[in-house]
Amino acid sequence: MIMDRIALVLAIVGGINWGSVGLFRFDIVAWLCGGETAVVSRVIYTLVGLAALWCVSLLFRSREEEAA
Repeated sequence: MIMDRIALVLAIVGGINWGSVGLFRFDIVAWLCGGETAVVSRVIYTLVGLAALWCVSLLFRSREEEAA
């Protein structure tokens, strides 16, 4: 499903961003979008959060549904 792939990509982006914050104190999204309070950054942070919530649903889906 395309929505699953989009959610996974956004969750990966979020994970990489948090990894860089944790390891290097460098926020890639804020750097690319003009600061963490910029509207674009906030939109990206929101989309990553929504994608993570969507990915939670992947844990509870059965394999048979994916194959159909």
